[in-house]
Amino acid sequence: MILLLLSSIFIIPALMGIGKLVEHFLGSLYPGISGNIISGIVGISLIWSILAFFFPLNIYIEIPTVLIGFLYFFKEKLFLNLYHFSKKERLLALSIILIIAFCSSYYPYILDHFGYYVPTIQWLTEYGLVKGISNLDLTLGQMSIWHIFQAGFSNFSDPFLRINAVILIIYTIYIIEKKSWIQLCFLPVLLLFSQSPSPDLPVIVFSLILLNEIVSGNRKTSLLFGFSIFVFAIKPTMIWLPILSFLYSILIVKSNVKSLFFGGAVLLLFFVKNIWTFGYPIFPVSVIDLGISWKPNPEILQKSSQYAILKTYDMQYSYQEIQNFSWWEYAKNWLLLHGIKSKINILFILSLLVFTIFAFLKKNKMVTLILISILIKSILVLLFSAQYRFFIDVFFVIFFVLFFKQLNKTTSIAAFSGLSIVLIMFLTFPSLLQQYLPSFRLGSFMGPFEKKQLYSPSVYHYNSFDSFKTGNLKFNVSKNYPYNFDTPVPAISRSYIIDDIHAGIFPQYIDEKNVKKGFIWKKLTSKQIKDAQNIIYSIKNTH
Repeated sequence: MILLLLSSIFIIPALMGIGKLVEHFLGSLYPGISGNIISGIVGISLIWSILAFFFPLNIYIEIPTVLIGFLYFFKEKLFLNLYHFSKKERLLALSIILIIAFCSSYYPYILDHFGYYVPTIQWLTEYGLVKGISNLDLTLGQMSIWHIFQAGFSNFSDPFLRINAVILIIYTIYIIEKKSWIQLCFLPVLLLFSQSPSPDLPVIVFSLILLNEIVSGNRKTSLLFGFSIFVFAIKPTMIWLPILSFLYSILIVKSNVKSLFFGGAVLLLFFVKNIWTFGYPIFPVSVIDLGISWKPNPEILQKSSQYAILKTYDMQYSYQEIQNFSWWEYAKNWLLLHGIKSKINILFILSLLVFTIFAFLKKNKMVTLILISILIKSILVLLFSAQYRFFIDVFFVIFFVLFFKQLNKTTSIAAFSGLSIVLIMFLTFPSLLQQYLPSFRLGSFMGPFEKKQLYSPSVYHYNSFDSFKTGNLKFNVSKNYPYNFDTPVPAISRSYIIDDIHAGIFPQYIDEKNVKKGFIWKKLTSKQIKDAQNIIYSIKNTH
């Protein structure tokens, strides 16, 4: 906890300094400390995304960035902005920041932390963006811009991978600066994502900030649209935000086409990054085939698509059963899944219905545009993979629009305090969560409270793996564990090895002497098939 606070004190001034520099070129979305920091986050993320094509995001990238940030922080005397808060506001901010640091110090428990976030960051810090890396492990093809941002700060500023705690501190500053007290109610829920560099947290935070700016009448449409595309680039399921900012720019502010240039440039970078790592413009959708030589094997993509459908129904039905559903059964079985996910799905549909009725009665142009945006997003999610993690942001948006004029400061602080106490109890005694919400599977992965986390965040160490070789690729596989969070690269998840071998293919270096040149897949020879089958046998008997 103490080290997290020190890390935040170190990173935030650097972000403010870089933000001031970025604002010299792009302008400021809104005045204030948080606006300055968000400009820094966007600027650094985009610059590092470009640099990652050529260099690893190691200490030689981090040190110059931090030094430049501190230089501008002191040169522009940005520290003076901290005195704009009253004593009561500073006390409130300090109290919230201590809660954030404490909750962020628990063990990570989101499974993607071990199978996706950490391995992605390992690759970025050691090699940068690697061409065709989705052929090694399909999940790595995402290479989210958020993990590029985290990777750049993971060498010494934030070795615990708790950049999301910094984002919550920035969000707290925004709430107090803008007096948008309703957003305090969201903080306890977001604390569940603070132990890992989950992209879900920043996209929800940034989308709520941009939504508040839009409904407050911010007319800087170029930055609103550009920052919205940045959020989309972190997680494409946030497509409602750029749709809303586009409609707002065209229909309400009536901006010209020039306001779309910055956002268009960010979108282009996003497409190029995905094509480089995945072979298609948008991960994991295999549309707009450009004939890229390093694109994944079609059979592997098909299995990934099937798995997404299985996850939609919480693995409670087989793929063949789902394929035989009628349209009525598709909806009914999704709404009536066993466990908490059924309740979340029903609440999602009810929330959309309530918000639609509200928009109809309100007859407000802005509310109508928000409704159109989230309906488009919801339809797309329902069509492709209706997992609750893909539409959780809709709940925040609907709650914000329905109640942002009703909840005052006192009520919001009381709600934040009560919910935070409940959350801390669940984090400290995860057995309570397992008892009262047994179908919430992540509760079983929560680690216990340890006294040492008051000083340093809790992290897992495993570092047990086996090494194999197929063709020109020598690779590592975590021993007795399905994920590779603590396995040296190149590492492949057990499930992808089995899928590859069953498809009769395996990833290979394009150039064995230069990892940076990337990976392709190749058909296995008869001898390699026998060797690969021995690998599967070894994995199944030792894992």
